[in-house]
Amino acid sequence: RCTVDDRVTRVAWLNRSTILYAGNDKWSIDNRVVILSNTKTQYSIKIHNVDVYDEGPYTCSVQTDNHPKTSRVHLIVQVPPQIVNISSDITVNEGSSVTLMCLAFGRPEPTVTWRHLSGKGQGFVSEDEYLEITGITREQSGEYECSAVNDVAVPDVRKVKVTVNYPPYISNAKNTGASLGQKGILQCEASAVPVAEFQWFKEDTRLANGLEGVRIESKGRLSTLTFFNVSEKDYGNYTCVATNKLGNTNASIILYG
Repeated sequence: RCTVDDRVTRVAWLNRSTILYAGNDKWSIDNRVVILSNTKTQYSIKIHNVDVYDEGPYTCSVQTDNHPKTSRVHLIVQVPPQIVNISSDITVNEGSSVTLMCLAFGRPEPTVTWRHLSGKGQGFVSEDEYLEITGITREQSGEYECSAVNDVAVPDVRKVKVTVNYPPYISNAKNTGASLGQKGILQCEASAVPVAEFQWFKEDTRLANGLEGVRIESKGRLSTLTFFNVSEKDYGNYTCVATNKLGNTNASIILYG
């Protein structure tokens, strides 16, 4: 808006050095710019659908008794934060180095932060567009959230999933007692990503499901070896082997009377 009085004889609006309007005559070819009012008290223009390129100085120039006068206003264009590029979900082996990227646009320039959404709470890990993790551990797997904030509008938030592969380790394998003629169960629990595959051995012989009255069941982290009718020959030392593409591990488990 530009407030004028009845001594004004000529009026014009300029953007930098470009004339937008002179009186009621439109000089600008931009159809988003229109004259709003040209009266004895006000000379105003309106810009529809403002763009960042519209930012800058605008000048209302008036002529009074052959004396030109100008009034300047600076248009500041704000833009909500928007994440324009972010890393894809990634799978890496434990010990690798990982760089996550989150590029955001906005005016004013948004602040970009990364945080790890782990089961132990949400910890900030980086106040930067790039998050670098050297020698990643299995505890650092999970979802990472990028936020772009600039107070113009609600933050833009995106997530990246990081999967960390690691070789199996057997976390639980206990010796177990069982009476003759009763049911006996040996259990072997292994953590691994990807999930481990299990095999059972007695001495050097690999056990197969359904043979000699035993059943092998493996689901997720747990494998069980079940004896339906324990006999003397079932007692002894068994080996559980857990394997994935990164390696294998084994544990010895005794079935005793």
